[in-house]
Amino acid sequence: MQPTSEKPRRVLSVFVLAMLNVSIMASLRNLPLVAEFGLGTLFFFSLVAILFLIPCALVAAELATGWPKAGGVYIWVREALGDRWGFFAIWMQWVHNVAWYPVIMSFTAGALAFLISPDLAKNKFFVLSVILVGFWGMTLLNYLGIKTSSLFSTIGVIAGTLIPGALIICLGMTWIFGGNPVQTPLNWGALIPPLNNLGNLVFLSGLFLAFAGLEVSSSYAGDVKNPQRNFPRAIVLAAAITFALFMIGSLAIAIVIPKEKISLVAGVLEAMQVFLDYYHLAWFLPVMCLLLIIGAIAEVNSWIIGPVRGLYATSIHGNLPPIFQKLNKRSVPTNLLLFQAIIVSITSFIFLYMPSVSSAFWLLTALSAQSYLIMYILMFIAAIKLRYSKPHVPRAYRVPFKNNRGMWLFASLGILASVFAIALGFVPPSQLQVGNLFIYDLFLIVGLLLMCGIPLIIHTYRKPHWEIKK
Repeated sequence: MQPTSEKPRRVLSVFVLAMLNVSIMASLRNLPLVAEFGLGTLFFFSLVAILFLIPCALVAAELATGWPKAGGVYIWVREALGDRWGFFAIWMQWVHNVAWYPVIMSFTAGALAFLISPDLAKNKFFVLSVILVGFWGMTLLNYLGIKTSSLFSTIGVIAGTLIPGALIICLGMTWIFGGNPVQTPLNWGALIPPLNNLGNLVFLSGLFLAFAGLEVSSSYAGDVKNPQRNFPRAIVLAAAITFALFMIGSLAIAIVIPKEKISLVAGVLEAMQVFLDYYHLAWFLPVMCLLLIIGAIAEVNSWIIGPVRGLYATSIHGNLPPIFQKLNKRSVPTNLLLFQAIIVSITSFIFLYMPSVSSAFWLLTALSAQSYLIMYILMFIAAIKLRYSKPHVPRAYRVPFKNNRGMWLFASLGILASVFAIALGFVPPSQLQVGNLFIYDLFLIVGLLLMCGIPLIIHTYRKPHWEIKK
């Protein structure tokens, strides 16, 4: 095992780090979530941006520049609330992926099936095979180290997210200005969606998950060139790109597909097909499928190593058994990556037993969002606490407004929004058939109890010899 005191190499620029952040957040699969609300999509995205994205960006930037060493949210929460809750926070950041990885990889499988034969998208064994082969392949790629992995994610997000996203936005604008029929109202009244039905608001919790992840790149702080200056710049750039892509891209889907026909899984491809067929560019659709596959793979790749490296950082304080402390020559925690791949593989087999792909897609999305938002609540609380317990720690970037008023404002917004989204997740969407409500909520409750209980049990029964001796 390599010594933990080895100084990391500075290998990441602002642009590469920003693209990593975009690849973490900007998944085009999220566009159909609120596309059915048409122009009201602007309201939903603006609401989530104000209540969650902006607080996350500001708070994470201050914490990362005040405590830039590897470990991210673990270090931040540990400094404020102690080791138990630091370990709990980083565990929740990591474990939410157990539900999320199969979902995004199933999107990849659907795009691949559309490229080969659309009927394969209904074949559960095909979907499962793509999930397993793709995830294990990316796990092995991350064995090669951060430089190789980040290069793949940067290229992938440009080719598979930014280019298709820009194309669907341009096609949507061309469609409107060309006087073509629009499937959603484009008037001032449509800016405020119907809010009288709680079931219509449930997809908001999915949007919180779509905008989550800015803090993950903090695990790369030690690998950033001039982190005190460049880390906040990269976060702001990534947040702006992601917000514009989501907001305008969702509207582009709404203008060509009637709201009752928008699919959560295939909405992007269906809209793209309408556009390309109309402009006699149907030959380009397979290319778009391939690009979307690349983008989805790059997004998963960006998540694979970040939370694992943060979880590994807890071993310095004895929170992980020695078997998970092994590093290869590129300082990659290989056994943790292997353990993650095994857990995700086991979880993926649930696709063989779920009757509805859409309802399963949403149920796993809700569980992932709820568990992740618990971590954010701790992060916001820690940020407030550190303003008082560690006021003299230099922070190259500070949340705006004098004294601690800005921190209280933005952290409180983030906490309240996270609690609201967690509660909202227990209400099934009115647009989906999820079966028995009791079973739906029981699945979420049991899942959350397991995710929250395991790290507390591990910390309670940890052994003194688990701690890495410097």
